[in-house]
Amino acid sequence: MKLRPGRQVASTVDGTRMIVVRAPGDDIVLTCGGAEMVDPAEAGTGEGGVADPGQQEGTVLGKRYTHDGLGLELLCTKPGQGTVAVDGEPLVLKEAKPLPASD
Repeated sequence: MKLRPGRQVASTVDGTRMIVVRAPGDDIVLTCGGAEMVDPAEAGTGEGGVADPGQQEGTVLGKRYTHDGLGLELLCTKPGQGTVAVDGEPLVLKEAKPLPASD
């Protein structure tokens, strides 16, 4: 799948929805719960695919998920039970940077 910033993707196994913040130039296989993510218009109710029981760690609303090797960053707009992954490698929850102390 070719991703670009601003594109929305949806899971076919649960209700997870993401927005692409940063995208690599290459085509990638983006999955949620082991099933490929699709355009929200194609996702239907979010219960059409078959989930992989080993990829059910869930997503958190409003959090960013990254893959530093590819330069991919996604923002969760609707949480679900599936784990978001690229080529089978789960994305990492992006940690907030601490603010500098104000003196």
